[in-house]
Amino acid sequence: MASINRLTAVQIKSLKKVGLHADGGGLYLRISDGGTKGWVFRYSLNKKAHRMGLGSLQTVSLAEARLEAEQCRKLLREGIDPIRHRRLKRGRLEADTAKAMTFKDCAEAYIKSHSAGWKNAKHISQWNNTLSSYAYPVFGAFPVSEIDVGLVLKSLEPIWTTKTETASRVRGRIENVLDWATARDYRTGGNPARWKGCLDKLLPPRARVQKVVHHPALPYEEMSTFMATLRTRDAMSARGLEFLILTAARTGEVLGAKWSEIDIDKAVWTIPASRMKMEAQHRVPLAPEALAILNSMKEATSSDYVFPGRDSKRPLSNMAFLQLLKRMGHGDVTVHGFRSTFRDWAAERTAYPRDVAEMALAHAIGNKVEAAYRRGDLFEKRQRMMRDWASFCRTDSKTNNGTVVSMNASTT
Repeated sequence: MASINRLTAVQIKSLKKVGLHADGGGLYLRISDGGTKGWVFRYSLNKKAHRMGLGSLQTVSLAEARLEAEQCRKLLREGIDPIRHRRLKRGRLEADTAKAMTFKDCAEAYIKSHSAGWKNAKHISQWNNTLSSYAYPVFGAFPVSEIDVGLVLKSLEPIWTTKTETASRVRGRIENVLDWATARDYRTGGNPARWKGCLDKLLPPRARVQKVVHHPALPYEEMSTFMATLRTRDAMSARGLEFLILTAARTGEVLGAKWSEIDIDKAVWTIPASRMKMEAQHRVPLAPEALAILNSMKEATSSDYVFPGRDSKRPLSNMAFLQLLKRMGHGDVTVHGFRSTFRDWAAERTAYPRDVAEMALAHAIGNKVEAAYRRGDLFEKRQRMMRDWASFCRTDSKTNNGTVVSMNASTT
C-alpha cells in the first residue's frame, strides 16, 4: 500500500523539523520543540478526531510503532476505540498485580492504616513481632489470594499447645489481615483463619490446651505488714505503688494519671476511655488514704503527671514498681497481682456483691444481657468498698481474722 511505511530509519534519524511526519495509516513521528521524537497514532471515531501516543523513539522502534499502529487499525475496524482498549487493558493488568500482593504487603498496609487508632507503639510492635515470628516465615511471600487453611495451620499448629495465648493472637491478626485484603479485592472467598466454622474443627479449643497462669499475688493477710513497710519508703515509686493498691487500678492507669483527671474535693479520679483497657471511662472513688497521697504529691511536684519520673514532663517508668518490689524482697510478686489480692479480699472477707468488686476492677460484664441493661457504675457502693479496703490495708489482719465487712459498713 503506497500510503503506508513512508518513513525509513535513515530519514527518522536525520529529521529535525518540529511537527508531525507521516509514515502512513495514521502513524506519525512527532518532533517536539525540544527536539525529542515520539510516535503518535491519529484516527477518527464517531466523527471525532483522536491522538494516541505510542511511546518515545528511544523505547519504541519504527518496526514496533508500525505493529502498534496495525493493531489500532484492527480495533477500529471492529468499532473499538484504541485508547479506551488500552486503558481497560492497563486496568486489568493493575488489578492482576494488586491481587498478587503478598500477605506481608497486606499485613504491613493493614498495620499502617490502623496504627493511628491503636493506643500505643507497643501494640504496633506486638503486631509486627508476632507476624514476623510466626506468619511471615510460612507464607509472608505468598500472594495473599493464595493463603488457605493449610498455610494458616502450618503457622499455628507448632505453637497452639505450647504458646496458646500467642497462637490465638496470631490467628486473630491473620484473620484481620485477610479480611482487609478481601475488602480491598486482593482475594476472594472465605477467611481461612476464622475460628468459628473453620479452625474450630481442626484445632482444640484454647480452654483445653492453655494453662491458666495467674499473676503472683501477695496474700491479703499480709497486706497490712506490706503496706506499713511500703509507707516507710520515701520514693515516688513507693507513693505510686501505694496509690495503685488503694485504688485497685492497673499499672498503666496509675503511671499515666494526670492532675486534670483528679477531683480532690469530690474524692474521685476519672480515667478517660482512651487510657482504659475496656475503652470506657472509669470513675475511681478515692479513700481518705488515697487522698492523703495525692495531697502530699501535690505539694511535692509541679508536673502534669501525678507520679512524674525524673523528667517532670514524663511519668514514672513502667518498671519502677517492679523494681521497688524486688528491693523490698518481693520479687516473686507482680504489680498486677495486687488486683488479685484485692479481689480475693473482697470475695473472702466482705459481703460486697461480686459485681461491685468487678466494677471496682473495671472488668467487662460477662453477661451480654446484663451489660445491655446496666447503666450505672455502682459508685456509692464502690466508695464504701474502697474505704473498707484502705482500712483493711492499715489494720493488722491477724487481730480480725474472722471479721467479715458488711456491704452497708463504712469507714470514715
